[in-house]
Amino acid sequence: MAILEVKSLNKIYTTRFGGNQVEALSNVSFLVEQGEYIAIMGESGSGKTTLLNILAALDTPTGGEVILDGENLSTVKEKQMSAFRRDNLGFVFQDFNLLDTFSLYDNISLPLVLMKKEYPEIREKVETISYKLGIHELLRKFPYEVSGGQKQRVAVARALITEPKLVLADEPTGALDSSSTDSLLNLFNKINEEGQTILMVTHSIKAASHAGRVLFIKDGEVFHQIYRGNNSNQEMYQKISDTLTFISTGGELDD
Repeated sequence: MAILEVKSLNKIYTTRFGGNQVEALSNVSFLVEQGEYIAIMGESGSGKTTLLNILAALDTPTGGEVILDGENLSTVKEKQMSAFRRDNLGFVFQDFNLLDTFSLYDNISLPLVLMKKEYPEIREKVETISYKLGIHELLRKFPYEVSGGQKQRVAVARALITEPKLVLADEPTGALDSSSTDSLLNLFNKINEEGQTILMVTHSIKAASHAGRVLFIKDGEVFHQIYRGNNSNQEMYQKISDTLTFISTGGELDD
């Protein structure tokens, strides 16, 4: 079952001076099945960040449709959009986006507080997710008191606390060292195996090699994709590396 449908998506920006038009996305179409783990890759300026912003309902397309669990994002009214994001989407960012004046507990619980959940339910959910992610003993600390890897686990906990239909991750390993990157990628694998749908934008071949499918964006279009099948992470790494080389050199890819 497709949890996300992207149909003939286009995005054209008009520059402030001169009125020139820049086509950031051109006829992008793909499906994301329930429980998939997809990485989106492409060179800087390829359109992948624009695509992520549209999927997150932070930007609107010039043409085409984005349908999440049967609901067309274009039909969600502006005043309802914040609640729609909170109820349906989880976000993991490169720079964590934690509030420094909030404890880790408060950062994780914030989406539930905004949803006006009762305190006993909030406490139970925070304790459950924090034990699962190995950060329970850190809950009373503040973001500036923990490591980058621990901050990212808190960000993942906050993303998962509402049981979202889709987790959107934007360069989630970009600010992490090698050890923390390995830990986060193993965590993503674990939560995906438990049924969570993940869509991740990344420059990291290592991060993308953990996904079940990799979409490559070039000049605003879906240029190529790789399915994991029976490939190991190492084999995926090589296939992704080869594809990126072809894209950067203008070569041709075998089907």
